[in-house]
Amino acid sequence: MQRSLRVRLLIGGAFAVFVALAVAWAAMSVLFERHLQRQVAADLTARGLEVIATLGPNLEGALSVLSPPSDPRFGAPASGLYWQVYGEGVLLRSRSLWDATLATPGPPRADEWTNGQMAGPYEQRLVYVEREIRLDAQSAPLTVLLGADYQTVQTAREAFARELGLFLVLLWAVLSAAAWVQVELGLRPLEHVRAALGALRKQASARLSERDYPTEAAPLANAINELAETRERDLEQAKRRAADLAHSLKTPLAALSAQSRRAREAGATDAADGLDRAIAAATRAVERELARTRAAATLGASSNARVIITRVLQVIERTEAGQRIRFENTLSDAPLPVSDDVLMEMTGPLLENATRFAVSRVRVSGNGGALVIEDDGPGLDPSQAQAMLERGKRLDESGHGLGLSIANDLAQATGAHLSLDRSPDLGGLRVALRWRAAP
Repeated sequence: MQRSLRVRLLIGGAFAVFVALAVAWAAMSVLFERHLQRQVAADLTARGLEVIATLGPNLEGALSVLSPPSDPRFGAPASGLYWQVYGEGVLLRSRSLWDATLATPGPPRADEWTNGQMAGPYEQRLVYVEREIRLDAQSAPLTVLLGADYQTVQTAREAFARELGLFLVLLWAVLSAAAWVQVELGLRPLEHVRAALGALRKQASARLSERDYPTEAAPLANAINELAETRERDLEQAKRRAADLAHSLKTPLAALSAQSRRAREAGATDAADGLDRAIAAATRAVERELARTRAAATLGASSNARVIITRVLQVIERTEAGQRIRFENTLSDAPLPVSDDVLMEMTGPLLENATRFAVSRVRVSGNGGALVIEDDGPGLDPSQAQAMLERGKRLDESGHGLGLSIANDLAQATGAHLSLDRSPDLGGLRVALRWRAAP
């Protein structure tokens, strides 16, 4: 999962959207709180103007509020809504303050109302507005102070934050889905590249068209085309070199064979045997390398294994050993990721070995990703099978001939894994070829 570009983009996008919405939630909650506080301050200012408008001397000549604001909360003790007028020798206050007074929050201004938060009576925190006024030019200054419980603002903010949070969670889900769609659309050209690479594996001459991809993916298509051209040239050059090597070795090996015959005719049997062993070893090495080169040159091809195996079995059935064997071909028509020639060269020696060691039955089975050859011969125990496939172990030393060695080389060249074990049904050797990927 950590190596998936799609998953990383989706997780990164969802996380970025979540962080952005969380910051927006916090910022909008603070802004909403400030807006509410300004609304409360504006309401208090309006009520303060009512108080100022009704200030005047009563019947006894003392300064008083002749018509208090009509809001009933001003008359209920500790209601959370208060007004107070004070100055030199003057202290007027709402009934809601009862016997408490509002502390002076700061020096008032005469030109405008100031507002903010302050500690109030009854362990309340208040939003306040205040202003300094003069009833006339000769009168002493008075301070008009009004306060409202801040709890109403906080309660409204919490309700707003909850509802906003639910909305933003839903918005996050929608934006994450939109990010998923964006990632899918953005990575679709890479899916096309992968499909085009599959066609290129099947046909070495296939190429990716730059016009089929957006500007950002076009350089990738060009690089893949250049790599494919280089690979095709290297394969052609390798085939030519392999053919030249085979032709160049034929003459020395033929000369050595002639020398071996003359030495044998002259009575030097030991020397002739040594030459024959050396010639056989060189021939095997050349055959193996040529087989690997041919297999590498046909990478990306595919074949119908059932048809190819049927052809090979028709040939083996005509041999002396094949006439006594009952062959079973249960392969499906699913293609194997190997060319017809290489599959025939790979399975031919394996089937010949199975025929040579089988008692009466040889069975071939498999599907598009595997091919299994089993016989009812003596087989191998697990330790022998493991030893035969150890690195550096020559398979043709096991007594099963050169076939296993060539088949293993061809399997490695075509991306397959060759394994040896005992057949659970027939009891003899089971040779399994499994390809890592279907064509």
